[in-house]
Amino acid sequence: MKIAHVPPVRKPRIAIVLFNLGGPDRPESIRPFLINLFTDPAILRVNFLIRPFLARIIAAARVRPATENYAHIGGRSPLLELTEQQARALEAALPDFDARCFVAMRYWHPMSEEVVQAVQAWNPDRVLLLPLYPQYSTTTTGSSLTAWREAAAKLALVKPTTSLCCYYSDHGFTHAAAAIVRRAWEAARAALPADQKLRILFSAHGLPKVIIDKGDPYQFQIEHSVADTVQQLGIEGLDHAVCYQSRATPQEWIGPSTEEEIERAGRDKVAVLVVPIAFVSEHTETLVELDIEYRQFAEEAGVPHFFRAPTPNADAGFIAALAGLVRRMHAAGPGGCSHVGGRTCPTPHTDCPFARADPRERVRSR
Repeated sequence: MKIAHVPPVRKPRIAIVLFNLGGPDRPESIRPFLINLFTDPAILRVNFLIRPFLARIIAAARVRPATENYAHIGGRSPLLELTEQQARALEAALPDFDARCFVAMRYWHPMSEEVVQAVQAWNPDRVLLLPLYPQYSTTTTGSSLTAWREAAAKLALVKPTTSLCCYYSDHGFTHAAAAIVRRAWEAARAALPADQKLRILFSAHGLPKVIIDKGDPYQFQIEHSVADTVQQLGIEGLDHAVCYQSRATPQEWIGPSTEEEIERAGRDKVAVLVVPIAFVSEHTETLVELDIEYRQFAEEAGVPHFFRAPTPNADAGFIAALAGLVRRMHAAGPGGCSHVGGRTCPTPHTDCPFARADPRERVRSR
């Protein structure tokens, strides 16, 4: 009897675009990188007529300190290489798809227009936009998605597209974060005397308070990321605090600052374990600001011991969490979604992308 040939089932062909900040790839790139950063209206919120001039003034003032920072790590940012590693690991974690990951950086190459062209050439069935910012902010995810949409419209990329706004409270993400923190906690405890108290400082990049006051949900989401991570850690009586680093302007920023929390730890004579809860890859704000500048500040403040947990990078648990998010995005269909599908931020957070799309959108349970 002749057996009929059954063709193999074709896997969905999906392009996954991973968004991150980007960083200079050599010392000569530092100035144009800074100009790109401060020309972004989501970052420098001034009249569009003066923004280009003011951006160049600020960038010129920042070139020297930024160059000194990058000199500590070889004169360039490691962010692109680390994000490419995450991309390859994510592809391998999705055998049920014909998946290819593309990396789009916001302020240095490869930027959105370059990546749109690469996606067009690959010709996927679907495009999934996955920010490597777990917590949504207009200054990060919002800016990256805007840049992508403008580039896609300009270059006529017409594909069913799904964008993820946030996954700050996703069980997979917070489970992976808790596992990383647990390993760092146990290593720190093993290095400390039994009677030495240890405090975890969950440090996130700060924002000017005015941006939060206007409805940006970032601080709300950071606090929930920390709460969920602590719950999964399950360490009884855990001493911990949320704080914010990288203040860059004279205006009031959200707090407490990481410096303030380090000073408090010095007064309390407790060791600290700093956890970069909002960063998923190593870059200057972890390798220089945390590891060098804050370590020295802690020593001067009388902190008895200073430890720092690593960022996820290509950690298997984190990659598994991203793979789970990809599957849910694909199932959700074209449009925007969060890690639970719909809106998660309370009504006062008017810069939530769901609030912008439809003020009537019902808040779903986290």
